[in-house]
Amino acid sequence: MPELYYRDAMKQGLKAYHACVAAGEYPYLPVLDEILPSERSAAGQNQGLISIPAEFITGTKTRGRTNAFARNFMPLMKEGTEFSQKWERLCHSHLTEGIRDPIKAYEYLNRYYVEEGNKRVSVLKYFGAVTVYAQVTRIMPENMDTEESRRYLEYLDFYRVSGINYIELSGKGGYDRLQKLTGKNRGEKWTDDDRNHFSSAYHSFSQAYKDVCGTRITIPMADAMLSYLEIYGYPSIFEKSRATLHDEITGMWEEIRLHTEESPIELKTEPVDERKRGLLSRVILSNQTVRVAFIYDKTPADSAWAKEHEAGRLAVQEKMGGRVETRAYGNAMLSGGRETIEKAMEDGCKVVFATSPRLLHASLQAAVEHPEAAVFTCALNQSHRYIRAYYPRIFEAKFLVGAIAGAMAEEEKIGYICDYPIYGQVAGINAFALGAQTVNPRIKVVLEWSAVAGIQEARKRLRDRGIRLISDLDMTLQDEGGHAQGLTVYEENGIRKLAAPLWKWDVYYEKMLRRLLDNTAREEYEVSSKALNYYWGMAAGVADIWCSEEVPAGVRKLVSILKDSICRESFNPFNIPLYDQAGSKVKGDQNSLTPEQIMNMDWLVENIEGSIPKFEELQPYSKVTVSIMGVDSSLDPKH
Repeated sequence: MPELYYRDAMKQGLKAYHACVAAGEYPYLPVLDEILPSERSAAGQNQGLISIPAEFITGTKTRGRTNAFARNFMPLMKEGTEFSQKWERLCHSHLTEGIRDPIKAYEYLNRYYVEEGNKRVSVLKYFGAVTVYAQVTRIMPENMDTEESRRYLEYLDFYRVSGINYIELSGKGGYDRLQKLTGKNRGEKWTDDDRNHFSSAYHSFSQAYKDVCGTRITIPMADAMLSYLEIYGYPSIFEKSRATLHDEITGMWEEIRLHTEESPIELKTEPVDERKRGLLSRVILSNQTVRVAFIYDKTPADSAWAKEHEAGRLAVQEKMGGRVETRAYGNAMLSGGRETIEKAMEDGCKVVFATSPRLLHASLQAAVEHPEAAVFTCALNQSHRYIRAYYPRIFEAKFLVGAIAGAMAEEEKIGYICDYPIYGQVAGINAFALGAQTVNPRIKVVLEWSAVAGIQEARKRLRDRGIRLISDLDMTLQDEGGHAQGLTVYEENGIRKLAAPLWKWDVYYEKMLRRLLDNTAREEYEVSSKALNYYWGMAAGVADIWCSEEVPAGVRKLVSILKDSICRESFNPFNIPLYDQAGSKVKGDQNSLTPEQIMNMDWLVENIEGSIPKFEELQPYSKVTVSIMGVDSSLDPKH
């Protein structure tokens, strides 16, 4: 019987060998000593006896017997040789009593290279072993500044707290997301029960995933599982049958496939110019009225953010009443968001605008299960295929307000209060500081965060430093509570508002709905294979600036010229040489940052005093939003 197994294993080895030769690839096992100098191995770290994933055992430590195995660890030596006889004896041991002796291996970048036990690995792999016991020595990468090394360090951080070494994620930040999705805080240790539960969940998912993919898995299992957990959650796996998991994986395949994209997000920086589109593409979907849902995490009565979006909804309803019927749904987060979105769809809403990043998970779930609906989420830098993300380039207006601040400043320091360290907001901070610096090279911007200690404390800290001119939170200008918005001068007897960015949600929603009605948005979605993020700016009319008459006419004229240049795209606030707080030059494309680089900013320009807060410094409510769309430097525990 072992002879028959060896014959079959050798056939598999020869098949793999010839496939590699045909593809121009090395047909034998990779050799660690040819990848790294041998002295690096001597400096390895002993990890003790551990169970390692068989699929990650990919090579041998020394050249020795490497030519005896194909790349898949199956044997190549002829039958009747001493090698084949030893393989067959190991095969007999495995079938009768099991192979008990651990192998000895070196681990480098989460791949294992066998020093002792190549034939044991070959036999175990032939019989489909999932894990192999090994005495492991770890070799750390010498250059920690490569993408591969950074990804490996993320894995090590996860492995140290979880003890899970069979998960390999390709995307940046994937391990942190997995830790969070399994209900763990960053750095929180896993128990034996945690590991057993996860192993069960991974097994259930992998069986269903293999059912979907068949014999050819084109997207790594772990990446696919992470996508699934982000939509359906971790506990749900334990409650579902294999058939249900199969159907859900099939239904969200476009989301899973995004992991194969090197750049999964496609930024739409301007609406399509209707005059440039062909007549045949201007097909009206229907003459029937389209029902549109606006979902708010709170209510317009208790949230300035929701109030702004509600004003946009009412304006759109009045202007497009013959084509759309809008409905508002408030306090969605009281039920997690999903129940409210489902209610909107039951009410016949075919378009959904989830107006808060906190609704991202609920809107993503709903979009996957209701492909007939168009679901939009007010967020930025979201790599999800089934929803469309939207957010204005408010940094353009912030630059103009900064220029006014620089011109109006009586001291050499201006205050700036920001709410969350999220995508888009950091660009706004930097643009404001650059605008101020443009008209006043000596100006410094002192940064405070309402998400850390509250808005009143942020104002107090700036006032205690003698700063009177402050860029305050700018949700709305019409605030019955008398609070400050936009660029404000604090005086003994009150405040004076000088200027503010305007978030033109009515324009955003009208343009988006008209694009849906004439098929433009559907065409964009069907043509693209990526996650669509709409990042429109002042040229599209979705952002603007309000300026008080107290601002001198000359300054208002300068702002008007700058605004016109931004709208004509002849000027960008970030198309100058940029330096961060450490004095290092930030490299862009010919001194100009791309929209992707602007969106992903997680650093501050040189004339800002202050820093981006760590996640642990934020208030509980703020952490929810930041965990969804926070910039890297806020989420990174090493920051």
